[in-house]
Amino acid sequence: MPKKAYLEITNLCNLSCSFCHGTKRESRFISVEEFKTAAQRLRCFADYLYFHLLGEPLLHPDLSELFQISGELGFKVNITTNGTLLREKSQVLLNASALHKVSISLHCYEVNSLGVSLEEYLDMCFDFCIQAKQKGIVCVMRLWNKGGYDTLNNEILLRMHSRFQEKWKKLYSGYKLEEYVFLEWGELFDWPDIEAEDFGSDHSCYGLRDQVGVLCDGSVVPCCLDSEGTITLGNIFESPLEEILEGQRAQELKKSFQTRNVQEPLCRRCGYAAKFRK
Repeated sequence: MPKKAYLEITNLCNLSCSFCHGTKRESRFISVEEFKTAAQRLRCFADYLYFHLLGEPLLHPDLSELFQISGELGFKVNITTNGTLLREKSQVLLNASALHKVSISLHCYEVNSLGVSLEEYLDMCFDFCIQAKQKGIVCVMRLWNKGGYDTLNNEILLRMHSRFQEKWKKLYSGYKLEEYVFLEWGELFDWPDIEAEDFGSDHSCYGLRDQVGVLCDGSVVPCCLDSEGTITLGNIFESPLEEILEGQRAQELKKSFQTRNVQEPLCRRCGYAAKFRK
């Protein structure tokens, strides 16, 4: 399985989605120099670089430079966006040779007032997908709202069918609409929360095995869902990643995932992991 590094380039977002955990951290953009340091130190771990844990990455004012640095290091970059800035940032994205995949969270529309009609919003997203596929960029339109905030799904699917008229190929997670263009289903889940119910120790996680996260202040966390840095293992601006991952807390956490005996309080309260328990 390819390893993934989540490097949050900003924790700011232009929307406020009720299903998103949000953050109490200070609002911040990673600087170009900080990004370069972090990306260089993450390269030993991963081939795929994601520009988020939280935040809307298309807000970053130096996005093209971050793509350039990523490309020079040999990363394949994945972006997750709410889609509202796709038209504004389309040329930056389409000209980024390092860009591998763009995931668009269509379910954001239902829980926000975007100031445009659903038709206008979807057309912008669909137009980008069509442009991106011509560049060989994968686009995944997400409806991660099964079980809640899903009343617009049928309307979204009807409009999607009208734009992508090839026979859709069913996949385990959704559909392939045409070459490089996908629809992905997903259920709502509860983010890890230290105040949530303790689900117990008997589960595992890909954290520290196939993924690692870095918040925009450099804090290293075990996975893409530790949005508050509750399990901060070190700071990548200050120390090499290898040194951080060899630390006692990281090693104990990794072992606990392997043995299904999780002791970290936050991990015992992870709603996502709870879905996969025995």
